Amino acid sequence: MNGVDLRVVANQFKDKLSLIKVFLTDVDGVLTDGKIFYSGDEIGFNRFFHAHDGYGLKMLQAAGIKVGFVTGGNSESVFKRAENLQIDLLFYGDEDKRHAYDRVKADLGVKDEEILYIGDEFFDLPLLERAGFSVTTPQASMEIKEAVDYVTIKNGGEGAVREVVDMIRYVQGIVPNIPR
Repeated sequence: MNGVDLRVVANQFKDKLSLIKVFLTDVDGVLTDGKIFYSGDEIGFNRFFHAHDGYGLKMLQAAGIKVGFVTGGNSESVFKRAENLQIDLLFYGDEDKRHAYDRVKADLGVKDEEILYIGDEFFDLPLLERAGFSVTTPQASMEIKEAVDYVTIKNGGEGAVREVVDMIRYVQGIVPNIPR
């Protein structure tokens, strides 16, 4: 990854990453590259997700970290991905994402500093400003990049989520379950 040792980067954020109990992410531009594919023969549209991101989220879940998608959209492809990954928290169809964030805090009894949020667009900004650790992708606008703790090296839909998952793993000592 451009010669960057994520263990060193993660250590720079150790105080914040060690507290994370909830991992919330936007979908378009973060879990996907932001492109939308209209097939013409079905209702809605399709997105492409990265397998490494999915496996990373599963590692977090296995370690007891709650994972959620917070998207303003409402698409079958997001529902199927969430179902496939057995996502704990799924919020969709509301561009005012503060409602989802507040519900997560209330339902799980967590504080802002225990929540990580990844988003790349202006309607993500209220959550990025509140979350204990905030992340965006390189394609985000400058105002978003200036508001977050960390800008990923990888682009959205190309392993950006896994990059952040790995940083949490390094700090919290989460070891992947590898069959031997």
